[in-house]
Amino acid sequence: MTAVVSDDGLLLPAGSRPLLVEIDGHYVWSLTPVRDGRPQSGGVLVPWPGVLRPYLAGRGRVRITDTTGAEVLYDDEVGLGDGEGRLAVVDKAGNRLSVDKVGHLARSFADTGEAIQEEIMAGTRRAIDDLRDHGGVDAYLNYGALLGAIREGGMLKHDSDTDLCYLSPHTSPADIITESYRISRAMRDRGWRLLRMSGGDIKLLLPLSDGRVCHIDVFVAFHIGDTFFQLGNRSGTLPREAIVPFSTIELHGHEFPAPRDPDAMLSFLYGPEWRTPDPSFRYADPPAGVRRLDGWLRGFRAEMGSWTEFFNGARVSAVPRKVSSFGRWAESQFGDLPVVDVGAGTGRDALWFSRRGHAVQALDFSRGGLNLIRRRNRRSSLSVSVDQIILGELRSTLMHGTRLARDPHHLYARHLVGCLDEPALDQFWLLARMALRPGGGRLFLEFSAVADGVTAGSGAPVEPYGLVRRVDPATIREAITRSGGVVEHLTVGPGEDMFDLPDPAVCRIRAHWPHPKEKR
Repeated sequence: MTAVVSDDGLLLPAGSRPLLVEIDGHYVWSLTPVRDGRPQSGGVLVPWPGVLRPYLAGRGRVRITDTTGAEVLYDDEVGLGDGEGRLAVVDKAGNRLSVDKVGHLARSFADTGEAIQEEIMAGTRRAIDDLRDHGGVDAYLNYGALLGAIREGGMLKHDSDTDLCYLSPHTSPADIITESYRISRAMRDRGWRLLRMSGGDIKLLLPLSDGRVCHIDVFVAFHIGDTFFQLGNRSGTLPREAIVPFSTIELHGHEFPAPRDPDAMLSFLYGPEWRTPDPSFRYADPPAGVRRLDGWLRGFRAEMGSWTEFFNGARVSAVPRKVSSFGRWAESQFGDLPVVDVGAGTGRDALWFSRRGHAVQALDFSRGGLNLIRRRNRRSSLSVSVDQIILGELRSTLMHGTRLARDPHHLYARHLVGCLDEPALDQFWLLARMALRPGGGRLFLEFSAVADGVTAGSGAPVEPYGLVRRVDPATIREAITRSGGVVEHLTVGPGEDMFDLPDPAVCRIRAHWPHPKEKR
């Protein structure tokens, strides 16, 4: 067979070789059928990635080939969805996007002109110099940038950022984290904007003249005993002598430091077949190593990228801007206390609370959501305070809990608890206990509920699908009580989801945390 293209995805012959997908001549996605699909009559069905689905309404020419382009499995005009016009996977400025190696939509180097490539190379060189001269660490080219330089003689066409690592002398996670924070302070002093991704890696944000922002990832690497660890999730055997002293390599006319033995590093990262191109490659990290890195250097934020894609994508426009019915219900009970909207999303309720005269803080862990709230806040000339909270990280939770404990206020969270895994949910109760016990404020919760006839696996999924889950109200009541809180009000009945569409079971809770001296 060749292939069949439909709204459901791509029906392909079973196979382990990577394939490329183009729409109207532009690369958008790479996949491996047996890994990414599920068996179905006639072959393997590989669903469209969730980040592409908002763009798949209209007509376009879909082409599916092997990585060389020599074998064509499909090449025809198709109509997808119920939209009109041409299929176009582009950002708001019309720039072409493709699915990158971690499943996000990004502008790849294949769609980047030489002048912008030069800006990226010069910025990467400047980052290495600043890391050495001001951050006190020697960084080397790695991951896709190193692979492209060795195998292709240039950046990988389907890549979208550059990657640097530095080899730490430390063997204690506490020392490694302290070092990373020292580096981030030094880079900020040099004028870099950056994002902290964990206790051991940051993203330097490099503005480009075409309006986009290129990420330069800076990962820590270290040895503990005989095991080599390198963020992302790499762990295994690689001697220090394979990395230092550095060699040098040329990339797009610029000379960069590289591991002493690039072949050994690339084999460690990508396996012995690294010289064979595979745009759909995925890392197979040892679970034990991932658990160690999670425990040592980061909280758990697996869904952050998916939420950022949601807030930056087309579907966010379907979230109403008017206040939710729960927001109106809760606001009638606020009185004069300030309000903290935890998991504020698009900011629809937080902004309305501000219009109503309340002092409001909007907290979320998605940078896409936070940027959206900031833009709407500025356009409306409101004074909502906006900040990031990562409930999967104890440090972030304790920092906000300590700040909020200073003054009385309410906590408000609509459709948040269904987005949190168990560790993050535990830290949400910690935040509530710290923030609310001193001042007498209330916690106002609303979430899609498990109820009679409506279970987590029933025909009533919660949108955005895969990011929000139904939760048993009894479990939430028990957790609040266990953390020292008192549930004052709990109802379950028909309500609305995040998009204000009917939901057959929605739970509303009001709770408070008594002061230790207060009788419960």
